[in-house]
Amino acid sequence: MIRILGTIFAGLLGLAFGSFLNVCLSRWPAGESVIKPRSHCRHCDHTLSWWENIPLLSWLFLRGRCRNCRAWIGWRYPVVELTVGVLWAFAVWQVLPFVLDFSASAISVSASLAACIGQMVFYWLLIALAMLDAEHLWLPNFLTLPGIALGLGAFFLPEAIQKYWGDFYPQFPGLFQGTIDRVIAILAAAALILLIRWLYKLIRHREGIGLGDAKLMAMLAAWLGLPGALLAFVLGVVLGALAALVLLAVPSARTENWAMTKLPLGTFLCIGGIVSSLWGQPILAAYLRWAGF
Repeated sequence: MIRILGTIFAGLLGLAFGSFLNVCLSRWPAGESVIKPRSHCRHCDHTLSWWENIPLLSWLFLRGRCRNCRAWIGWRYPVVELTVGVLWAFAVWQVLPFVLDFSASAISVSASLAACIGQMVFYWLLIALAMLDAEHLWLPNFLTLPGIALGLGAFFLPEAIQKYWGDFYPQFPGLFQGTIDRVIAILAAAALILLIRWLYKLIRHREGIGLGDAKLMAMLAAWLGLPGALLAFVLGVVLGALAALVLLAVPSARTENWAMTKLPLGTFLCIGGIVSSLWGQPILAAYLRWAGF
């Protein structure tokens, strides 16, 4: 029962943070403050009352339209809120058995909670970047660069708790080596995108991949390690190829210059990152078995 209640609370908290993320996604591209003014309709400036600002439920009750001007609000709002809520609930559902295990040491519980909080932050960042790239082809430095630092910290902190505070003597040599390996993974992931970017420009004589994608790959490596980041990259490329095929196969999806259409690679990488975070280990293990390793 405690596990269920804790998961429900995490899901509701995720809905609230997803609602705040929607405010950020609407205001960041316009250079507006995310604190003032109060939430309002982007079409008629109608200030939302409290019952119009309830995550997910208000959108459903209003049928996705502003109560004042009846302008379409958009699918992004419920999708972001629901996605953050579900992912946060799943993260807490997974960690609660360890937290509620009374035979576990306080050190193990602390490390598990630190890893869970880090995972929730990671999901929030990925959803933010995925939406910004999908809507504006923008992967801002103020998300990717702190995301790299936070990912490195999320790797370091649980390990430090287990290895330093969990024993009678510090094990900094192993922890230091692990951190160095993660930094190398971050550099290698960014270098992969930079290499592809250079080759594309060499062949096509124009820019094809932005520097933001390289920073995003570095962020994925900081949180997932190099194997997890590479899996996210492969999944992202496959999703991007499928999107390109849709543009080719569906006439209504084509624009006049559809061949020059820019696809949001960052969005696909973020989706791949979420999949890799959730099921990366079994996917990689299955691949290694299939490859005969």
